[in-house]
Amino acid sequence: MPPLLNRLTLYVRNTETVAEFYCRYFGYSAVHADGGLIELTASTGGCDLLLHPLAKSRKAGQTLVKLVFQVVDVEAEKLAFAERGLDFGPTHKGDGYQFANAKDPAGNAISISNRIFART
Repeated sequence: MPPLLNRLTLYVRNTETVAEFYCRYFGYSAVHADGGLIELTASTGGCDLLLHPLAKSRKAGQTLVKLVFQVVDVEAEKLAFAERGLDFGPTHKGDGYQFANAKDPAGNAISISNRIFART
């Protein structure tokens, strides 16, 4: 069996603020670990996140990674997120799917997308 991707590490300046964001908007549970790490577990069984304090010499938010959260209806989810205080940008259309982008408090790119449900 090939290895399974089950965790992404995000290097952030304020682990508490970022943990609060993912718990509030995406249903993660937080567990504090040694060294200022915070482990975020996905309630849906999806990919877990490990929040790691960013070294002072590193620049925040400069990565080539985007966290994509799958949803059935992008527009409905945008409204639901907005009601809770998280605004996504315009909805973009791909080849049979839609997505919208935002950033977490550390400047990491996040997206909601229905691409997994696109008919091919």
